[in-house]
Amino acid sequence: MNKRTIAFILAGGLALSGCQSAAVSTGSTGNEFACIAGTVGGAVVGGLVGATIGSGTGQLWAVGSGATLGAAGGNALTCY
Repeated sequence: MNKRTIAFILAGGLALSGCQSAAVSTGSTGNEFACIAGTVGGAVVGGLVGATIGSGTGQLWAVGSGATLGAAGGNALTCY
Protein backbone atom coordinates (compact mmCIF):
# COMPACT_ATOMS: atom_id res chain seq x y z
CA MET A 1 0.00 0.00 0.00
CA ASN A 2 1.18 3.48 -0.68
CA LYS A 3 1.03 6.43 1.69
CA ARG A 4 -2.05 7.92 0.06
CA THR A 5 -4.04 4.71 0.51
CA ILE A 6 -3.06 4.42 4.17
CA ALA A 7 -3.94 8.06 4.81
CA PHE A 8 -7.32 7.55 3.12
CA ILE A 9 -8.07 4.48 5.25
CA LEU A 10 -7.14 6.31 8.45
CA ALA A 11 -9.22 9.35 7.53
CA GLY A 12 -12.19 7.13 6.72
CA GLY A 13 -11.88 5.30 10.02
CA LEU A 14 -11.76 8.53 11.97
CA ALA A 15 -14.70 9.91 10.03
CA LEU A 16 -16.75 6.80 10.81
CA SER A 17 -15.85 6.96 14.48
CA GLY A 18 -17.43 10.41 14.53
CA CYS A 19 -20.77 8.81 13.61
CA GLN A 20 -20.98 7.01 16.94
CA SER A 21 -23.64 8.37 19.23
CA ALA A 22 -22.67 9.46 22.71
CA ALA A 23 -24.16 7.21 25.34
CA VAL A 24 -24.60 8.22 28.94
CA SER A 25 -22.69 5.93 31.28
CA THR A 26 -24.70 4.38 34.08
CA GLY A 27 -21.66 3.44 36.13
CA SER A 28 -21.44 -0.10 34.77
CA THR A 29 -17.91 -1.47 34.47
CA GLY A 30 -18.83 -4.48 32.34
CA ASN A 31 -17.29 -2.98 29.22
CA GLU A 32 -14.13 -1.71 30.89
CA PHE A 33 -11.94 -4.43 29.36
CA ALA A 34 -13.34 -3.77 25.89
CA CYS A 35 -12.67 -0.06 26.32
CA ILE A 36 -9.06 -0.61 27.37
CA ALA A 37 -8.48 -3.23 24.66
CA GLY A 38 -9.91 -0.94 21.97
CA THR A 39 -7.80 2.00 23.08
CA VAL A 40 -4.57 -0.01 23.30
CA GLY A 41 -5.31 -1.90 20.07
CA GLY A 42 -5.98 1.34 18.25
CA ALA A 43 -2.73 2.81 19.53
CA VAL A 44 -0.75 -0.24 18.37
CA VAL A 45 -2.33 -0.27 14.91
CA GLY A 46 -1.92 3.50 14.56
CA GLY A 47 1.72 3.27 15.60
CA LEU A 48 2.40 0.50 13.10
CA VAL A 49 0.73 2.46 10.31
CA GLY A 50 2.69 5.56 11.33
CA ALA A 51 5.92 3.54 11.20
CA THR A 52 5.36 2.90 7.49
CA ILE A 53 5.07 6.62 6.79
CA GLY A 54 7.91 9.10 6.84
CA SER A 55 11.64 8.74 7.36
CA GLY A 56 14.15 10.02 9.89
CA THR A 57 12.68 12.43 12.40
CA GLY A 58 9.46 12.59 10.40
CA GLN A 59 8.91 8.89 11.02
CA LEU A 60 9.09 9.47 14.77
CA TRP A 61 6.39 12.13 14.48
CA ALA A 62 4.31 9.84 12.26
CA VAL A 63 4.49 6.98 14.79
CA GLY A 64 3.51 9.30 17.65
CA SER A 65 0.67 10.85 15.70
CA GLY A 66 -0.54 7.48 14.46
CA ALA A 67 -0.55 6.02 17.96
CA THR A 68 -2.39 9.04 19.35
CA LEU A 69 -5.03 9.05 16.61
CA GLY A 70 -5.36 5.27 16.76
CA ALA A 71 -5.92 5.34 20.51
CA ALA A 72 -8.52 8.08 20.12
CA GLY A 73 -10.30 6.14 17.37
CA GLY A 74 -10.21 2.86 19.30
CA ASN A 75 -11.50 4.60 22.39
CA ALA A 76 -14.32 6.25 20.43
CA LEU A 77 -15.36 2.93 18.92
CA THR A 78 -15.26 0.76 22.05
CA CYS A 79 -15.92 3.01 25.06
CA TYR A 80 -19.56 3.85 25.51
